[in-house]
Amino acid sequence: MPGPAALIFDFDGLILDTETPLLDAWDQVHRQHGLTYDRAKGHTIIGHSGVYYDPWEAFPDDADRAALESQFEAIKSAIIVQQPVLSGVKTLLDQARETGIPVGVASNSTHPHVDGHLERLGLRPNFGAVVCREDVPHAKPAPDVYVEVCRQLGVDPADAIAFEDSAPGHLAAHRAGLTVVVVPNPSTRHVDFPYARQVLASLADFVLPTPA
Repeated sequence: MPGPAALIFDFDGLILDTETPLLDAWDQVHRQHGLTYDRAKGHTIIGHSGVYYDPWEAFPDDADRAALESQFEAIKSAIIVQQPVLSGVKTLLDQARETGIPVGVASNSTHPHVDGHLERLGLRPNFGAVVCREDVPHAKPAPDVYVEVCRQLGVDPADAIAFEDSAPGHLAAHRAGLTVVVVPNPSTRHVDFPYARQVLASLADFVLPTPA
């Protein structure tokens, strides 16, 4: 793997684990109402955008879904703000800055979500481009977000490395022509990643290639 022209990160589950908290929050709401949450079914939407999913199907038809959503959002937010930046992220960002490699984010989430957390964590200045699902015609697994990040950074996708944690994300990066490194999170460790150049336990295990 030659020295990369850019490093492009997914956000959810790669920089910050916002996906396990999603499942944990749905589970907590169910348990508080004496019901069992189908966590396996929840796993199937991780990394997807625009996929129909009803987390409240175990509830009676007359359940107040707005109240359930409000309860869920409060629990989820409380869990997420306690999450640390995932291992290896800050070190890799420091290495990129020291070597002059541009860095971007390609996310299926929205700007308020991604930018808000990056600002809160003090990471936003590291990224020369942040592209979210509202910036492109099609979300992952389409390649659009990765193509757009590379365009904004002024690099050829073939010369960039993408870091992903989900099957749709790694497929999107592959379709865009990037080299794909996958770091599964607790919600995606059971998934196959056929297009990954590397699958790592942590970003701390990634060795940044240097130019020959």
